[in-house]
Amino acid sequence: MSVGKRLYKYALLFKKTIIIALLMLTVSVGAELVGPFIAKKMIDDHVLGIEEAWFESGNVEDAVAFNNTYYKRESYLGEGEEKGEQAHIFQLGLRFFFVEEPVAGEGERSFSGGQLTFENENGRQSFDAVELSKSEVLAFYGPEIPRIIQLVVLYFALTIVAAIFHFGQDYQLQRSANRIIQKMRTDVFGHIQRLPINYFDTLPAGKVVARITNDTEAIRELYVQVLSQFFYSAIYITGIFVALFILDPTLAAICLILLPILYVWMAFYRKYASKYNQVVRSKVSEINASINESIQGMPIIQAFRREKATKNEFEKMNDTHFKFQNKLLILNSLMSHNLVSILRNITFVTFIWYFGSGVLDGSSIVTVGVLYAFVDYITRLFQPVTGIVNQLANLELALVAGERVFKLLDEDGEDVKDDKTERYKGHVEFDEVSFAYKEEEYVLKKLSFEAKPGETIGLVGHTGSGKSSIMNLLFRFYDCQKGEIRIDGKNIKELPRQAIRDHMGIVLQDPYLFTGTIASNVSLNDPRVSREQVESALRSVGADRVLKHLENGFDEPVIEKGSTLSSGQRQLISFARALAFDPAILILDEATSSVDTETESIIQEAMETLKEGRTTFIIAHRLSTIKNADQIVVLDRGEIVEKGSHDELMALRGKYYQMYKLQQGTKQAG
Repeated sequence: MSVGKRLYKYALLFKKTIIIALLMLTVSVGAELVGPFIAKKMIDDHVLGIEEAWFESGNVEDAVAFNNTYYKRESYLGEGEEKGEQAHIFQLGLRFFFVEEPVAGEGERSFSGGQLTFENENGRQSFDAVELSKSEVLAFYGPEIPRIIQLVVLYFALTIVAAIFHFGQDYQLQRSANRIIQKMRTDVFGHIQRLPINYFDTLPAGKVVARITNDTEAIRELYVQVLSQFFYSAIYITGIFVALFILDPTLAAICLILLPILYVWMAFYRKYASKYNQVVRSKVSEINASINESIQGMPIIQAFRREKATKNEFEKMNDTHFKFQNKLLILNSLMSHNLVSILRNITFVTFIWYFGSGVLDGSSIVTVGVLYAFVDYITRLFQPVTGIVNQLANLELALVAGERVFKLLDEDGEDVKDDKTERYKGHVEFDEVSFAYKEEEYVLKKLSFEAKPGETIGLVGHTGSGKSSIMNLLFRFYDCQKGEIRIDGKNIKELPRQAIRDHMGIVLQDPYLFTGTIASNVSLNDPRVSREQVESALRSVGADRVLKHLENGFDEPVIEKGSTLSSGQRQLISFARALAFDPAILILDEATSSVDTETESIIQEAMETLKEGRTTFIIAHRLSTIKNADQIVVLDRGEIVEKGSHDELMALRGKYYQMYKLQQGTKQAG
């Protein structure tokens, strides 16, 4: 499905609001476009209507007294009302003349010696005329003034109506746009929770952030600015052409050629703008990722004096972004102003030629009101055209951003299910398990071992031996390619991932804390974990002794990643978090490797109590932490080379024996 169709589907979720906005927009445009028609009527029927034939009348309503006689315009004569002698009023510059007889003459006017002369190609005609004073002219305009005032009031009333409905449609459209983007951001963020862990192995966090924030904001501009302008322009242009066809169908038909020209111009623009915007959006994501990485790694950058190199790498990306932004700027400058100027000039030349040639050959005579209305409508016609052209850049930007967002949404995820399982006993079996992060590059090879309920299993081995991969498989962050992993006899691939993790706890080597408080980091704001359970878990791991100096105790604020706390304090909070959920299976991934000796001893004191009633896996470099484990599994290059208790493995005098003696010797030497 195309990006446009998918954006349209999102809009349909709030179609009621959008339809209301479009109806209000239609009313607003209709009220606005009536204005030139009112102006035309005012000019032709009332300002210039004074030159219409006048007749003597005995009815004084709408009549004007002149030379002891009442005269009334032909338009104001009632049905069946008797007409008297005919008269005329003609304007010559700022002077007005009264002719007391029928006049059929047309042409260039002149006045001399009491004679008003009309001269054209057929000859000259002269009539006796009397120049009217200012007061007499105002008297003849008397019947027009109330009608002009009514039209002026109507004009302003329609302007107010247009303004109110324009505000309404703008508000409704922005409201629906905000709700669409709210829904889209929720969908994207929710989808991220469903993506497998390996997706984030290859995509920097900054790029994901850019798609949720920058790209969705660009899409918001599509709904607020671009679609608003396109809807407005479509309705406005339609209204103008309807008005033009009413005024003069021939010229209106000629003006229709603007539409295919505009379409071709837009297609040409989009061809290049799409390419440039793809690069611009991509570089924005890369810049975000670079900034995010630099901030997180600032201690290393400064410690190894990599400031200049990092700055140069950033400048390279920034320069590419700048280069393509400039290309877009040049394209927009050429396509927007130039297009409108060319089309406007062509249209006015056509307009002048059409009306000018008609007047010169006598085939048509256009009134001043019609001329005014046509000029007004054609001038207005280019407002929406300008608006469309100016929004093309935002349209392409939004479509590119939409493509990136939908690409993320199209990544295969797994539905988060609320299925609950009973707390399992914790009987874990690995049966001939082989696993590879990349195809055929196995990091675990035919692993087979068993952890009975309540047992503690130690996993040891050199870096890269596969210890953490076992944890990834057990949590189903990844699935093994060969073999089976069973919990209480059930293949974990047949269980929902969330249901498996519901009774598991984990403490990572580098614990992650969220912005909040110490207590909220333990409970993760899960309503199932009470305040009493939080405090009990913290006390069980001895955190109360380490955190007692904090001003707010367990309610001490925690900023991003817990940077104001020591590594030992963060580890204890992470340890308490795992215990607060009372897991059946507990995994400690190098849980004591980053803490000081005093904190380690606190954790070790609590370990025996914590292991009761749950199966515990300890991934350890410090072999002293697993001396009391029920079973120790020694890994080497993804294979199990030894298995047994500490005493059994020491008696074997194999790999474990060598590792243990090496650590003990190092400590003694230290």
